[in-house]
Amino acid sequence: MKYDINTGIKYGQLEVVDVPAIAAACRKKWFNQTLVQVNDSVVRLGVVRGVFHWHKHVHDDEFFFVLEGGLLIDLKNRTIKLGPGQGVVVPKDVMHRPRAARKTVMLMVETRRIEPEGDRPRPGSLHIGRKARRS
Repeated sequence: MKYDINTGIKYGQLEVVDVPAIAAACRKKWFNQTLVQVNDSVVRLGVVRGVFHWHKHVHDDEFFFVLEGGLLIDLKNRTIKLGPGQGVVVPKDVMHRPRAARKTVMLMVETRRIEPEGDRPRPGSLHIGRKARRS
C-alpha cells in the first residue's frame, strides 16, 4: 500500500484547523498530515483504511486518538481496539501495526522528530514484518 505522509506543518499558531473538512476531502487510503506544532510535539491527522506495516519508534512514544471509525493496533501479544473518543499511548520501542477496516479519522500526538513510518532497523537487528518504506 502507498502512504501519503506529509510531515510539513500545515497550520501556524492562531490558525483554525478544520479536521472534518480535511477528512471529507481525503480520497487516499492512508493519509497523514502534520497539522500543528505544540512546543516539541506535533499533532497529526490520519485518515486511514487498510493495514500499515509493522514498525516501532525507538526513542518516541506515540498517542493515537480516534475521532471517527475504528482503529486496531496490533501488538506482539494482543490487539488494542479503539472507537470514536478513545485513545492509547504506544510506548517507545514497542512493535505495532495500526489497521482500519473502514475509513477512520484519528489524531496522533508525537514528538517532532519521530519518523511516522517507524525507525529503520539496524543491520543484524531483529525486526517483525517488513521494513518501513517511503512513498
